Formats: sequence, C-alpha cells, structure tokens
Amino acid sequence: HHSQHAPDAEIAAAIASDRGADDARQSSRDDAQLIHRDNTFGTPEEDAFRRDFTINALFYDIATYSIIDYVGGLARWEFGRSWETKQRVSQMILDGLGPSMSLAIPAFILSALSALAVALIAALYRNRWQDRVLVVLSVCGMSLSMLAFIIAAQYLFSFRAGWFPISGWEPGLVGIPYLSLPILIWIAASLGASVRFYRAVFIEEIRREYVITARAKGLAWPRVLVRHVLPNAMIPILTQLVMELPMLFTGSLLLENFFGIPGLGNMSVNAINASDLPVIKAMTFIGAVLYIAANIVGDVLYATFDPRVRIS
Repeated sequence: HHSQHAPDAEIAAAIASDRGADDARQSSRDDAQLIHRDNTFGTPEEDAFRRDFTINALFYDIATYSIIDYVGGLARWEFGRSWETKQRVSQMILDGLGPSMSLAIPAFILSALSALAVALIAALYRNRWQDRVLVVLSVCGMSLSMLAFIIAAQYLFSFRAGWFPISGWEPGLVGIPYLSLPILIWIAASLGASVRFYRAVFIEEIRREYVITARAKGLAWPRVLVRHVLPNAMIPILTQLVMELPMLFTGSLLLENFFGIPGLGNMSVNAINASDLPVIKAMTFIGAVLYIAANIVGDVLYATFDPRVRIS
C-alpha cells in the first residue's frame, strides 16, 4: 500500500514544480509589462515598438547580437530610440547640437582668451599687489561652484536688474540676449582655476635665460610676453585646453538646465532623471570618442607650437 502511493506523491510534486515554474515565468512577464505599463498599443507595429523598449528586449539584444553588430550600429550613427520620447537618439543629438554649440563655442573661446590675458598680467606684476589681488580673486572663484554663480547671476542680473532674460533660447541673432548671461557665467566660473594654472606656467617660463637675454637687449615686457613667453608656454596650456574640447559637444549640464537651453547638456540631465538608457549610452560613447580625438588633436598641435616635437 505504501509503495502504491509513492509514485502518486512524486507525480504531485512534479506537477506542483511545473506550476511554480509557470508562475515564475508569468511573474517575469508581468514585471516586464509593468515596467512599460504606459505603452499600451493596439496595432502590430505599435506592439513591436513596445517590445523594443522592454527590459527583456534589452537583455535579448545584448545576448543575441555580437559586438560587431553593435559597433556597426554606432558607426552608422544608430543609437536606437529614446525610452522617454520615443524619438531616434541620433536625431535628438542633431537637434540639440545647435543650441549647445551656440553656448559652448563662444564661451570656450572667450574664457580661454580672458584667462590668458589675466594670467599674463599677473605674471607681469608677479609678487606685487596687482598679482596678489588677481590670485585672491582666482582662489575665490575656484571656491564657488557653478551652481552658486548661476543662482547669484540669475537673481541679481535677471530678476533684480532685468538686464538679461531669466531663461529661454532662440536661434540666430535673436538668441544673443538669452546666451549672454550663461556665457558670462561660464567665463567667471572657469576663470579662477585657469588663471592660477596659466600664471604658474608663465612665471616658470619668465625665469628662463632667453627671457633674461631679451630683456637685457631692451625689449619691452609686453613684447617679451606675447612674442616669446606665450608661444613657449603653449604646450601645457594646450594640454588643458584640448581636454576641455569634449565638453563643447556635451555642453554645460547646469547652465543649459537652469537657463532652459534645449541642448545636449539639458538632454543628458533629462535622460539621467528618466533613466533613459539609450540616450545615456549614446552620450557616453560620443564623449569617449571626443576625448580620444582631443588627445590626438593636442599631439598634432604640439608639433605646431614646438619645433622640437615631430610627428613620424
């Protein structure tokens, strides 16, 4: 009697195990549907579109497609579609490129020129009161974050004085008033660290023998600084400048976000907040490529400014 009931117990246990596995698979499908519960469509095309944005489809793509297919898609500028906006990521990048460049390029050029000019003045009057004042201001600028500059400038110059719009963006010359304050904030926030670095480079170069010889021949300090010191000090300066070039593409995250500029920085912040993985992956990949390209450009420029450097 006991041996007759043993197989029945084993069959019941197997049935229960199968039901548990079915329940687990159903739970996984339910979880995947809950993740995108808002994407409920009716047509077959829309259902296929929904499947592209499920977590299961993401892991299926990673497991199925090879790295060659993935890299081929990147080479064709194919980053997929945004989970949040349902747009192609490549088109979103192209749409945000113009606003970002309209802010980043003038801000980068003006901040670099301003930092070089102030650092040359500080080096010219080194160890005097002018130099000390500039150094103190540089340290104060380094101590403040970009967020502090943005809040103070928006309150004082936009809200209180009304000199600039608080936020917004327009293409072309109409958008200059919207970009003026963000550019000034970019310059003020980056000036402190750049001035201290450039000043140290210039002072080290001023102590060299060719500068002493040029001064002994009667050359004026402005001519010595611009014609001799500046070109010979460009190697470390170029190193810092080319490292900032990738930021021209990605834009300033805080500036674009606070001033409502629809650029790549604003898009990156929104993607991070929404966990929009395709956009985050695309921006990370492009940033890495630009970082490598900036290093190559820097090596080429070294040979331009320093005849001792040769590219073979």
